[in-house]
This record gives sequence, C-alpha cells and structure tokens, in this order.
Amino acid sequence: MAKKPAAKKASRKPAKSKNPLVGIVMGSQSDWETMHHAADTLKKLGIAHEVAVHSAHRTPDRLVDWIKDVEGRGAKVFIAGAGMAAALPGCVAAMTAKPVFGCPMETRVMGGMDSLLSMVQMPGGIPVGVLAVGRAGAVNAALLSAAVLALGDEKIAKAVDKFRANQTKAVPLTPN
Repeated sequence: MAKKPAAKKASRKPAKSKNPLVGIVMGSQSDWETMHHAADTLKKLGIAHEVAVHSAHRTPDRLVDWIKDVEGRGAKVFIAGAGMAAALPGCVAAMTAKPVFGCPMETRVMGGMDSLLSMVQMPGGIPVGVLAVGRAGAVNAALLSAAVLALGDEKIAKAVDKFRANQTKAVPLTPN
C-alpha cells in the first residue's frame, strides 16, 4: 500500500524582501511558532515582507537600526509580536509613525493576558493596535496590515477581497 504524502507544513523560514511593505518583528526565536502565521498570511496575499528577531530589552540598538532600515526600504506597516512584558510593539511605535500592530504571545504564566495587558496600556500619543493572543492575532495582524495597504494599492485590495471570498466559500451550509 502506498504511503500518503506528508502534509505540507507552514513555512518556517522567515521571508526577506528587497522592498518590504510590512516589517514583522518578534522579541525571541520562540515567538516564531506564532508569528509565522502572520508571515504565511502575507505570503498568501502576495505582500512583500521581512521578518526579524529583535528584543526590546536585550537588543534595543539592533531593533532601532532594523526599523530605520526596513522603513527606508519601503515598509509602511509593522507587526510586532512579544510575550511577558511585551514592550516590543511600543518600542517599535516609538521609533516610527507608521502603523504598528501588536501580537501578544501565549505565555505559561497567564496564558497571554500579561502580554495583552502590557500592549494595550500604551501612553497617549504612541499608538499600538493590539490583536488577539496567539495565532488568531498573528493572522489578523497580517490581514489588518493588508487592509491598510489596500487603501492605496488596488492589487492588494483585490487580494484581500479574494481571501475574504475564499474564506466565505469555505464555510459549509450544513455540517458534514
């Protein structure tokens, strides 16, 4: 009997782009388990993006250099994923006037509530749009980034419309 082909796993290799529209940053390598969902969603939509690991606490100078670099190459939106103190999205927002979407990581201590509460407590004047904890937040951060970009890009607008139409078609009328 022939073996079934192995199910294709989600991309685990961070995407790099010469001219990224979205910069995705996470505080540690362990965040990639969640953040790859943002990268995969942007890839499905055909949106150029770049992924990096920079800690707000351990590598702040490297983070600032990366933000300036990726913004200089065309990034219009940032997605920042972090857990625990979850300072990364706020740090990114402090360094750019571009939209920043925060993705709270699930944590062992409070299941991600610590991350979520840290992100939503930004001082007035430094906005971070915070999404759901975990995978759903990463996917939605990519979709929200795409919606922002679609305001000025008809190709991206069509890709978002197609994504949403396919999502609608995937919902059955009756249970199987």
